[in-house]
Amino acid sequence: MAKEHETIAKSKILSIFKDSYMIRFHMGFFSNQNMSLPLSVTAPIPTQRLNPEAARRSANFRPCFWGDRFLTYTPADPVTHARKVQQIEELKDELRNELKATARKSSQLLNFIDSIQRLGLAYQFEREIKEALEDMYQTYNLDDDDNDDLTNASLRFRLLRQEGYHIPPDVFNKFKDDEGNFKESLTGDLPGLLALYEATHLMVHGEDILEEALAFSTAHLQSMATDSTHPLAAQVTRALKRPIRKCLTRVEARHYISVYQEDGPHNKTLLKLSKLDFNLLQSLHRKELSEVTRWWKGLNFAKKMPFARDRLVEGYFWILGVYFEPQYSLARRILIKVLAMISIIDDIYDAYGTFEELKLFTEAIERWDANSVNQLPDYMKPCYQALLDVYEEMEEEMAKEGNLYRVQYAKAAIERQIQAYFVEAKWLNQEYTPTLDEYMSNALISSGYSMLMTTSFVGMGDIATKEAFDWVFNDPKMVRASSVICRLMDDIVSHEFEQKRGHVASAVECYMKQHGVCKQEAYDELNKQVVNAWKDMNKECLKPTQVPMPLLTRVLNFSRVIDILYKDEDQYTHVGKLMKDLIASILIDPVPI
Repeated sequence: MAKEHETIAKSKILSIFKDSYMIRFHMGFFSNQNMSLPLSVTAPIPTQRLNPEAARRSANFRPCFWGDRFLTYTPADPVTHARKVQQIEELKDELRNELKATARKSSQLLNFIDSIQRLGLAYQFEREIKEALEDMYQTYNLDDDDNDDLTNASLRFRLLRQEGYHIPPDVFNKFKDDEGNFKESLTGDLPGLLALYEATHLMVHGEDILEEALAFSTAHLQSMATDSTHPLAAQVTRALKRPIRKCLTRVEARHYISVYQEDGPHNKTLLKLSKLDFNLLQSLHRKELSEVTRWWKGLNFAKKMPFARDRLVEGYFWILGVYFEPQYSLARRILIKVLAMISIIDDIYDAYGTFEELKLFTEAIERWDANSVNQLPDYMKPCYQALLDVYEEMEEEMAKEGNLYRVQYAKAAIERQIQAYFVEAKWLNQEYTPTLDEYMSNALISSGYSMLMTTSFVGMGDIATKEAFDWVFNDPKMVRASSVICRLMDDIVSHEFEQKRGHVASAVECYMKQHGVCKQEAYDELNKQVVNAWKDMNKECLKPTQVPMPLLTRVLNFSRVIDILYKDEDQYTHVGKLMKDLIASILIDPVPI
């Protein structure tokens, strides 16, 4: 009977997808009216073997940089661990009392909350921060004296917007002159300019004053960043490269701990807690990575599939960007395995498989049957079997919770992604360059973000309801926006490398051909769409939200990962200094106490 219910559930999910597939990926200038994506490519199982000497493309990906670095993990002794946990709880109690004491001191409270968040401790004080900001919102008044100070006005605006409150940007009119321009006197207020700059990244569509504020603050901050003698030059340079809104919590925490401790009047209790908490979480993450590394090494894909990227560690860093909190350990374990598998499958479709082989693999995914492995080329068999095993393990975990229906959403999501891969393979086989609209209708799925976001909910516990899965699976505006950010930023930095080996046209080539423009003009237009997508993300995070904020935060975090790893180059594929340094700071080097 349970199996029958699972089948019915999957049928309903796939029905939703088939009925709505062609209308769910419309955004900005992207439409899909010319797109026809096959929902099934299932055909009779072939009886003859494929030619093993078929000509194949090769991407020549770099091998794994980390070797066996994360294979083993040595935990702290139980007594030491228990003592640190107890110390953290005592420090949290002390800081809760301090938060209460500053409740009516607006400026002090703003800076206290900002420091807690930037030090990566917001998850430890969720209720206290929520109550403080709710009270601040209820008593918000544009004419408050605190709003006469640019730093306070900007910080209050950003913190309330981050919490989902639709605070109007009218407060910034106070800082304009009679001609409607931002006052030149503000250029001497560097903390205020930085706070204003950070606040503008919470803008939504139609907020012209924030557009003006961004241009104004950016121009003046850029001029200051060139002055290496300025005490805040490094801080300004980092903000211009990595604004708070787009930065991963763990990355910002590791950086801000060093900045905060150099600040003369810092809160020593808060600093001590941030260091202890960071290192304790790092230990948990190292343990998780060690366990998943043993699983990955057991699959031996580095030898069985040398044509594919071996990026488990980088993938785990990606997942930590989505959720680092201890309560999401199961969710991370599920999602990293799916990400690792889809990375291999992506390379099979993009960098190695022949069209005939890819057709067989696509059909096998549709059948979702272990017997299908016998119909695949030998090199595909380990990957297909491992994928089945990952989802079987997912089913076992969800069966324990009585949430088996979640796996059906996850399976349906990966099936439609594989179908999108096959469409790209078909285009490449036919040497076809689609229009940009046509390309994006498919590429927003093949980017993998819709599938990964759906899967990210699987292990998140009771907050991920059936309604939440219906929401994420049916590609709402926020999911589409995150997928646009992923797809376009990826295409901009990777299309030249991919075209050298033979690859389906990217958004860059599609736009250039369709509009007869040069590469830079294509970059400029696609970057505008990324900016618009961030505005959509911000809008969807404002109350009332369609699903709880912790779920929206996962979608937001997926976009933040892309902004770090794909801003200037593809750091996942071509692991460079930035990625190595990030992984070392988050997963290897503890914070000095």
